[in-house]
Order: sequence, then structure tokens, then C-alpha cells
Amino acid sequence: MEAYYIGVDVGTSSVRAGLFTSLGRIVTTAVKGIKIWEPEPEYYEQSSEDIWNACCRTVQEIIKNVDVNKVQGLGFDATCSLVALDVQCQPITVSPSGDNCRNVIMWMDHRAKDQAARINTAGHPVLKYVGGNISLEMETPKLLWLKEVYP
Repeated sequence: MEAYYIGVDVGTSSVRAGLFTSLGRIVTTAVKGIKIWEPEPEYYEQSSEDIWNACCRTVQEIIKNVDVNKVQGLGFDATCSLVALDVQCQPITVSPSGDNCRNVIMWMDHRAKDQAARINTAGHPVLKYVGGNISLEMETPKLLWLKEVYP
């Protein structure tokens, strides 16, 4: 029985999926775009529902001509973005627009400049594990921003 493996890459502007043989040969691929909002300078937002739908559509597309019983594995990778959900695991806004669909702060979002600066100024010993300074692309400044702006 020929075995297949699925790889899904959630990137900045699209989801890419590939179907591979056990020897690593590409059988087929699919790509679906992801919407990005920029409501203010340096604010970059997405929708977790849009991302999940793109994941589902790409996987459905690559397996449409394959016996799914032959799929032996599935792997995901993704950019480092922050997804906000409420206590019922429903999308909750991170956006000045107030739109709950915009519940992802993207890795390239720089709204938490002040929070990153304060974290770096504090000089906490944990900073040695991130190269001495926390980057704006990391989650910690964004979490602090959310705590301060959307308590």
C-alpha cells in the first residue's frame, strides 16, 4: 500500500498544503490566500476562522483524488501569531475596528512597541533566553499590550 503524508504550512499571507509519498515525492499541492487587515500603521490582523478555512480547503483539495485511508500522517507549521478567543473559544477582537473576526495579531504587528521596551528595560534574567532583548515579533509584548488595552 502506497502511504501518503500531508504537510500544511500556515504562512503570513497564505496556507500551503502538500501531499507527499513516503519517499518525499510531491504528489500535489494547493494554496489559499489569507486576508490581512492593517487598520492602523504597524497593526496587522487576521481571522483565525479565515486561516482555519484555508487549512481545510487546501487539505480537501490535495486529497480529493486519493484514498484517505492511505494518508498516514499530517504535519503543521505556522508563523508566530497570537490568536485571541473568549471563554467559549470564540473569536474575540484584537482590533480597533471592534470586529471579532479580527482576532489574530500577526507576527509582524508592532503595536506593542512600548510594552517591548518596558520588558527589555526591566532586565529580567529570562531575557538571556531570547538573546538579551525581547523582539516585537514575540508574544510576550503583545500579551502585555492586550492586558493593558483590553483588560
